[in-house]
Order: sequence, then structure tokens, then C-alpha cells
Amino acid sequence: MTSGGDSPGMNAAIRSVVRTCAFYNLESVGIYRGYEGMIEGDFIELNARSVKGIINKGGTFLKSARSKEFRTKEGRQEAYNQLKKENIDALVTIGGDGTFTGALIFNKEFNFPVIGIPGTIDNDIAGTSHTLGYDTALNTVVDVIDKIRDTASSHNRLFFIEVMGRDVGHIALNAGVGAGAEEILIPEENLGLDRLVESLQRSKESGKSSSIVVVAEGDKTGSNVFELKDYINEHMPEYDVRVSVLGHMQRGGSPSCFDRVLASRMGVKSVECLLEGQSNLMVGLINDKISTTPLDKAIKGQSKINKELIRVSDIMST
Repeated sequence: MTSGGDSPGMNAAIRSVVRTCAFYNLESVGIYRGYEGMIEGDFIELNARSVKGIINKGGTFLKSARSKEFRTKEGRQEAYNQLKKENIDALVTIGGDGTFTGALIFNKEFNFPVIGIPGTIDNDIAGTSHTLGYDTALNTVVDVIDKIRDTASSHNRLFFIEVMGRDVGHIALNAGVGAGAEEILIPEENLGLDRLVESLQRSKESGKSSSIVVVAEGDKTGSNVFELKDYINEHMPEYDVRVSVLGHMQRGGSPSCFDRVLASRMGVKSVECLLEGQSNLMVGLINDKISTTPLDKAIKGQSKINKELIRVSDIMST
């Protein structure tokens, strides 16, 4: 099942799980709408042919939802009853922190085998260098910033571009470096409004007539990206300032080759872990090898921002 926010590569992961089950002569069942569908018994039998033609599709054909009822003991009991009624004896959950938290509680209460596959564009799960959809989101953001830069340079404008990343700045930092942004604002590093102005003034003095500032939505420099715009308008009136909030376009689109391959590898590993009697694990990518991390550590752990990349960003913005 897929749960929480959708991300490119989820369909590829579903395909991989189903075809790995077929390879090992196991029956597989899809659950529509995550935990909500589990409670309602909204299941569909899947086989190798059921998942043809979806590896290149964004989103998730099993749909996704957030379930308030599953947060209750009664809701989880009904979900368990539905699974047992259909003779389902193990669960592969594809999602992020909330999905894994639900799976962990469910396993603890009913001793039901669960394996997690990390699917979230924010890349905010510990125990893997890449979550499904992260690479695709980066490519989407860089492509959009490239287009915005054409307008910025044509009109001598300063653009604040807000990208997703409420708690971590992976998208902003990597896309900012990749797109040649003059400044990158992330939750982990509070630049401060005064320093931001100083940096933009240096850029102006060095001969730059336009600038791109990439802002993670969770950045603490200002209350929001529009406050940043107002502050720069006040202190640097020579700039024509614009704001672009990229929003949910970052979640959509056909998954990159990297995400398709990663989803395929993770799907195989998840089924093989269950066959080996393992549970309460998340499969992830570490040093280009598929490995496992206990679900509780994947939930509680903080994915670390790349300090070296921050240094590279500072040098590149000269």
C-alpha cells in the first residue's frame, strides 16, 4: 500500500513488490487509499500483469490518503480484522514518517509483519541516502528554476523560489547548487535577513543584474517567502522582486531513471526480508547498497544535511 503524500516512483515500487511476489510464487494484494482502505477492506488482487505499464507513471495507482480513524485503537483493530479476513499475513508500506509510525504501532499491537519502503520527495528519512521521488523532484525543480532564470535575467529581477522542505533543506540545497542560485535558504542554516541583504548587495556589486534565491518552505530567515520579498523591497529598492512558489508540481511527473531503478531494488528487498522472517524494517540505500534500518530509527532519526554542499554553495555564489 501507499500512504501519505505521493511521490514519483511509488508505482515502480508497487510493480517491483508484486513481481517479486510472483517470482517467489506468493499472492499479492493491493490496498487502496492506504490505512483508510485497509480499515474499509478496499483490496484488489494483483499479479505480474496487473502492474504492467506503470513503472513510468507518477503518483500511485493504489491512491493515497491520511486516515484519522487508523490513529485510534478501534480503527487499527478493524484494519487487522480486514487483513485476517483476506488471509493477508504481511504488509509492505510505501510512504514517509507518518506511514512508518502507523506501521510500527500496528506491528506492536498485533505482531503483524511490516516492511517499509521510503517514498517522499523531501528525503527526510534516516537510514537511506535517497527516498523514492527525491531525485525526480530535484530534476523538476532545477528545470523550473532554469526557466525562471531566463525571465530574471531578461528583466533584471530577483526571484525568490520556494521549494518543498518543511523540516529539511535537501531539495533547496541540491537544486540551488544545480541551478546556480545566488543564495539558498534552508531550515538547518538561518542566514538572517541582514546577511541576506549583504549577500545580495555583494552580488549586485560584482556585476550581477539578476539573482535567484531558493528558499525551503521551512526556512527560518523570515516568517514566509513573501515577508522576504517585502524586506528586500524595502532595503534594496533597485531590485524588481518576484516570488514563485513551486508547490505540488514538485511531487508530480514521470519518475527519473534513478527513482525507477531504486524502487525496483527496494521492492525486491522488501519481499525478500519478509520471506526471511524479518519485520519492523525499512529498506534504504546506503553507499549504493540496499540495506535495512529498524523502523523506529528511520522515524526518529534526522536525515543529515550535506555540510560540504553548503560550503560549495558559498563558493559558487561568489
